[in-house]
Amino acid sequence: MKIYLDGKFVEKEKAVVSVFDHGLLYGDGVFEGIRVYNCLVFRLKEHIDRLYRSAEAIKLRIPMTEIEAMETTVKTLKANKLKDAYIRFVVTRGVGDLGLDPRKCPKATIFIITDKISLYPEEFYRKGLKIITATTRRNYPKALDGRIKSLNYLNNILAKIDAIKAGTEEAIMLTHDGYVAECTGDNIFIIKDGVLMTPPADIGALEGITRDAVMDIARRVKMPCQEKMLRMEDVYAANEVFLTGTAAEIVPVVSIDERKIGSGKPGGATLKLKKAFEVITKTDGVKYAL
Repeated sequence: MKIYLDGKFVEKEKAVVSVFDHGLLYGDGVFEGIRVYNCLVFRLKEHIDRLYRSAEAIKLRIPMTEIEAMETTVKTLKANKLKDAYIRFVVTRGVGDLGLDPRKCPKATIFIITDKISLYPEEFYRKGLKIITATTRRNYPKALDGRIKSLNYLNNILAKIDAIKAGTEEAIMLTHDGYVAECTGDNIFIIKDGVLMTPPADIGALEGITRDAVMDIARRVKMPCQEKMLRMEDVYAANEVFLTGTAAEIVPVVSIDERKIGSGKPGGATLKLKKAFEVITKTDGVKYAL
């Protein structure tokens, strides 16, 4: 496996960063996860746009243009001869000293990993996920905005530990005042009386690329769709619930906190949206040839 690292392709075993890199010392950096389907990088421009927005939000300068970032992503895929893949594009603050001061880091570190990923077993896409509500609350957005896809993921990891302790794969994270924000690695949607709803990003949820794609699909098929503040009572009472994410794609939820959602099986509207999403992954992105 070849990794892009600061302008060069290196073998996996030689892809190393300094122990003084602030991405390692402090989680000071940003990243994107991107999917590739049959030599099509799904919504590559949208992912790179979000990467640069996240970097700007933390005043991190990426030492290449957005066009160069897109081109380098495709070159990394070609170097590994991958048709279907998961991409992890990472930008750290770079090498500094043991202090917090970002001015001590003169140049960002960039690395790109292209590999395979399977977030959930196929069984969960057919039968649905059983999840819980995490005891860990989502970061307060005025302290750390959830729309920044930063390397600081400890908040999500602690909630993931809540899920693991409960014997589940995912957990819903609530805001400090009890509203539904997102899951540890996925956005959440509910369907109630034919209306598709998801929490607004400004309460601490990531503006997911797959989330946006699902909302685009809903609008095209004339399915009412809205961002709405949701309590857990709304989620429990939903006819259908599903999660979205780059790695997860669209996965149905059939039980939350041991409460059955709808019929207890993946819902018809969810499955239709999932099928429509699979169609756009064949056309919506940047195509390349090996």
